Parts: sequence; C-alpha cells; structure tokens
Amino acid sequence: MNAVQPVDRIVDLRNLLDDLVEDDRVGREDANLLSGQTRSRDQALMHPLSYIASQNLEDRSGQSSQLSELALTQWLADRANLELRHIDPLKINVPDVTEVMSYAFAKRHGILCISVSEHEVVVACTQPFVSAWVPQLEHVVRRQVRRVCALPCDIQRYTIEFYSLSKSISGASGLAGPSSVTNFEQLLELGSLKDKDIEANDQHVVNIVDWLLQYAFDQRASDIHIEPRREVGRVRFRIDGVLHQVYELPAAICTAVTSRIKILGRMNVAEKRKPQDGRIKTKRSTGQEVELRLSTLPTAFGEKLVMRIFDPDVLLRSFSDLGLVGDDYQRWQTMVGKPHGIVLVTGPTGSGKTTTLYSSLKQLATSEVNVSTIEDPIEMVEEAFNQTQVQHNIGLDFATGVRTLLRQDPDIIMIGEIRDLETAKMAVQAALTGHLVISTLHTNDAATGVTRLLDLGVPSYLIKSTVLGIMAQRLVRTLCPHCKKESQIDLDAWNNLVRPWSASKPPKIYEPEGCLECRNTGYLGRQGLYEIMPLTESVQSLITDNCDLLELRKLSMREGMRTLRLSGAQKVAQGLTTIEEVMRVAPPPDVQM
Repeated sequence: MNAVQPVDRIVDLRNLLDDLVEDDRVGREDANLLSGQTRSRDQALMHPLSYIASQNLEDRSGQSSQLSELALTQWLADRANLELRHIDPLKINVPDVTEVMSYAFAKRHGILCISVSEHEVVVACTQPFVSAWVPQLEHVVRRQVRRVCALPCDIQRYTIEFYSLSKSISGASGLAGPSSVTNFEQLLELGSLKDKDIEANDQHVVNIVDWLLQYAFDQRASDIHIEPRREVGRVRFRIDGVLHQVYELPAAICTAVTSRIKILGRMNVAEKRKPQDGRIKTKRSTGQEVELRLSTLPTAFGEKLVMRIFDPDVLLRSFSDLGLVGDDYQRWQTMVGKPHGIVLVTGPTGSGKTTTLYSSLKQLATSEVNVSTIEDPIEMVEEAFNQTQVQHNIGLDFATGVRTLLRQDPDIIMIGEIRDLETAKMAVQAALTGHLVISTLHTNDAATGVTRLLDLGVPSYLIKSTVLGIMAQRLVRTLCPHCKKESQIDLDAWNNLVRPWSASKPPKIYEPEGCLECRNTGYLGRQGLYEIMPLTESVQSLITDNCDLLELRKLSMREGMRTLRLSGAQKVAQGLTTIEEVMRVAPPPDVQM
C-alpha cells in the first residue's frame, strides 16, 4: 500500500485514474480512454469514484470482479488510512447529526455527520485528502472530529434527505404551541396564547409524511408504527418481522402526521376516541402501486397509528419463493385442487396466512370459476376475485356474508377467519353444498385446528365429512446470500430441533455475518415454515367429540406430516436460515414417537 497522500489534495478524475494505474487496479489504456472522454452534464456532476464505477471496468488486481463504487471507495479509504463506513439510515439520529453543521457547509465540503457522542463527532467525507474544514468544525462543536469514508452516492443522497426532513420538522415545530397535544396527562398552560394545532395539510407535514412512506418502501418495511408519548412521538418500522426505531418526532408534529395520514385514508379526523380503520393507495418512486392498511387506537398520549404495507409483488411470487416446495407443495395443491370441502390455514397474526391464501386464490381464479371472498378487512384488492368487506355497523358479518355468497353462484369461497360457531356452520354448509371453502384459524399447529372447531361447537362428524386438510405456518428470516458464512453446528441445538428424529445426520450450517445488502443484520427477506395435515381416512377415524390431540399428531406424523420445527430443520440444512431463528418462531414439539 502506498504512503498517505498529502493533505488538501482534491480528488479529481485525472489524479484518481493515475493512482488507480499506480496501484495496478486499472490499465493505462483504460485510464487514458476515460480521462479523454467527453462527459455529459450529469456525468460531470458525479463524484469521480461514481463515474469510474459507472464504466464497469475490470479490476486488474483481482480483489473484486469489477471496480464497483464500494470497491473503489474501500481502495480510496485504504490510501487515506481512513475507516470505510456504510451509512445505515435506521441507525442515525437525524436531529442530532443535522445540528452539527449547516446544509450549506455539508454540501460545500462533500461531508455528512453520521454520529454524535459526548466527546466525538464522526463525519463521512468524499474528499479524504482534504481536511481544512476540520479545525473550523471542531471550534464550533467543541468536540473532536473523526473523519471516515463513505460511498459518495450515499453521502449525496442522505445529505439531501436528512436536511430536508430536518427542515420540514423545524418548520412544522414553529407552527405549534405547547398546548397542541391532547393526552390523559394534559398540562394546563396558564396565560398561554399559543394554543394552535399544526395543520395536517401544512406543506411541512406533507413533506414529512411523504418522506416517511418512501423511506419505509426503501427499507422493505412491512409495517409502520407511529406511537405518541408524553414529549415525543416514536416512529418504528417492522422489517423482516423485527421492529426498528427510525425517528422521534415532537409530540405536536406526531399528532399532525397522524391527522395527515387519516385524511389520506378517508378516516374521521375529528374522532380521536374510537379506533378506526382505513386504507391508502400510493406509488413507490419506481411507479409501482402499493396498498397500505391503516389502523388507529386511542392511547394515553393520543392516537397510535399502524400502517401495514402490502407489497403488490406478493401476488406475483411463486410458491417456491414463499418456501412452499417439495412434498408440502404437492399436498397443498392436492387439497386446494378438490372441488369441494374446507381447507384451513392456521397461525398467529403476521405468520403469512394472507399471503398463502391470496397466492393460492390467484392460481385458482381462472376464467372458468367464480372466486368470492368475505374479509375483515380486505387485505389486498385483486381484480381476479369478487371481494366483500365485513361491515358490522350494518349487520354484514362473516356468517351473513357467506350466506349471501352462496346465492352468488360461487365455486370457491374464501372466508377471512372462522371466529364463531355461526361462521363455522356456514362454512360447513357451503362445503356440503359443493363449494371449496378456504379460511383461517388462530391456532398454534395443524392438529389443534381440529380441536378448535370442536370447541366452537362443530360436530365431529361434520368435520370428518367436510375438512380436507389443515396447514399451520410461520415466517422465518432467511440468511443474506451475500454474506452468510459456514459455521460449526451445535449438536444439542440440532437434536432438539429435529426431535423426535434426533438421529438425523447434522448438516452443514451457516450463520449470519452482516453486510451492506442486509444492513449488517445477516438476514434478508423471509420464507414460510409449513406443517400440512391432510385429513386422511385414518386421521378422520381419530376425530371424535373427545378427540385425543396427542394421538392425532402422532398418527399425522407417521403418515408423513412434518412439524413446523422439522420444516425449519429442512431450511437450516439447505442453508436458508439458522437453528436459532427456527426455534424462535416454531412451537416446541410435544410428541414422542
């Protein structure tokens, strides 16, 4: 590695190419060609590293296949003896970092503060050989400044995003007085004349909401939580099943943001004492339509709002993408391929039941069949189905909806959830009259679905004559394919996972590492674990009014049913997830073979 370059040397295209040639990362011929090219206006505005990366040059040193922006930035950081940092917006306190320096100062020097502590400020830079600005900044912040390198494209993007958000929040904060938030611990401000709420349609609030939604889409969030507290409102994203804190908003702005989203969802903005539901249809920056389901709940400090994001690509995913493959896929296809009967999907909230149902219905909804649904609420709008939403205020519940659907000449009926005996009776009636009924239950595993129906009051003989099969499912985070690494297996943990088949040969397993692609979590995306129990004749023989659940599980497993943990063990053996992740979501077995 070459010696550190002199301080205050601007990195431009020509000297950068000379340095790359000197380190044998680029050939002299390619360097001369690039430096002599006429660049467009957009290319001229790019950082030299970004421009070189856009040319897809081969890395002559063999350290990487191509000179990507990441590889080039790492090389430049090494030459400057600086650390390379990846900017993860979920881990940056935006109000703190934007207070360190002005937007003009950050833009002029190509820098961005990414961390603030009691004694140190960490600043990412695009010009590692220029440090003339450091003494000036240290004088202002009265702390030591530590320079690091980061991708120029990230610095450029997040400088604009962070300062735009900070400006909007600062502008909105100036509109509110101290008494603008209503909660159970309201403080009386004596003599205050500033009792003014922030307008939900104020441009600052509109900008904050727009940023929040686009940010959630970029981070692959499935849910957005806006939670009011005494002094601040907390914004959290659920990504791959785990909640991450994203931002803290002043309480008044949090209320205005919630009101803005309620307006967009056509909800009653004035009503803050009752829970409400709504939905928004919007677009990503790529032009894709996205549906969001809204739910508000009154809490001690105001309305809590949760937005569930429904990815339109879900309906386009294959069953292999969802993790339903092999024998389990064949069993599922056999069950939903029957002309009549009941197929049930069980699992807790957020276990992927809706995705499985919609994917299956999308496959079944050909021009020759009539697919009708009754849901509470409609999760995703799909043109291939006839969808009806439950409306309790006018007496339209699941049972009434199914009763009406039976007069609509349906072939396949999807019931959002069987919650009570009346709905269960209508599902049985629909199955007995020649319809395929697909629905969900909230149980821990497949076999418990039978006892749940018995508890609701469905006679055992009707369960045997109508239910085709039950599938339980969970979602596990999958290992990031870009950074997962082979690991030593914990035999005790493996044997506990595959019990009662503890003699199973331990596979080669992997563990999470963390990289830029997965935001250093080690996981990227999720797949399903499935436990499918077809109601064969032998299984039906055990279904009585006093059904022995343990015997039912044992017989189903002898006939080939894999428990959720065994399904997870299969994915561990395939290098898709970890033992710890499977044991986190799958219930422990209570069957001894």
